[in-house]
Formats: sequence, C-alpha cells, structure tokens
Amino acid sequence: MTVNKKQPNPIDIHVGGRIRLRRTMLGMSQEKLGEQLGITFQQVQKYEKGTNRVGASRLQNIAAILGVPVAFFFEDAPGDAGEGGTEGLSENSSTYVVNFLSSSEGLQLNRAFVKISDPKVRRRIIDLVKAIAADSDTD
Repeated sequence: MTVNKKQPNPIDIHVGGRIRLRRTMLGMSQEKLGEQLGITFQQVQKYEKGTNRVGASRLQNIAAILGVPVAFFFEDAPGDAGEGGTEGLSENSSTYVVNFLSSSEGLQLNRAFVKISDPKVRRRIIDLVKAIAADSDTD
C-alpha cells in the first residue's frame, strides 16, 4: 500500500512564494523574519514552500513586518483571473515570475532596472534582452 503525501494547496504555494518574494526584495533572511514572528526559520521555510498553511493572524503579522497589505500575498493567485486578478497570466507564468524575482539574478536585475529613470533607456534594455533571447532560440 502506497501512502500519498497530500500535495500543498496551490493558493498556499502562491502565498508562500509571495512571502519569499517580498522578503528577498527587502534583503531579509528567513531567520530575521522568523525572529520577528517568534518562530524558527524552518517554519518560515515551510510557509514559503506552501508545506504549511499560514493562518490569518500570522499572515497579517507577516504583512506588517514586510510592509505590504495582506492582499499583496494573493495578487495573481491561481484561479484569480476574472475576479480582479491579472488576466492573461496563467498560473504557470505567474509562478515563473515569482520564482524568477525570488532568484538572486532576478532580484539583482530588478533592483538595477528600477534605478534607471530614463524610460527610453529602459525600453532599449528590454529590446536588447528580447533580441538576445531570440538569438539564443535560434542557436
């Protein structure tokens, strides 16, 4: 008899990913967030992976510590299109964006990009990245 572990709920995974995204954007460690919440960094890890569900009061505390409204954690959530969510983004592309922005490279790129104030320069950078991506597709 095979025992199947219950898979985390997609909303819990999404909320956890958004917690990780905001925490890394602030340059905060899991340990530091855990200290402020009075929990271990392992518990923060479980929240971020969606393994453990975040209760309402805990989510409110996390939002206050990370300086965002609670609604931030539900933006672009799976099944949210048509209910005020971002239409046209599939669950996979939304997850991809969160994963990318949570990565070291994504975070560095995002931080550097937002420091560029000239919209024309930003547009040229986007065009450059698209051209490089298209080039690598043809290789």
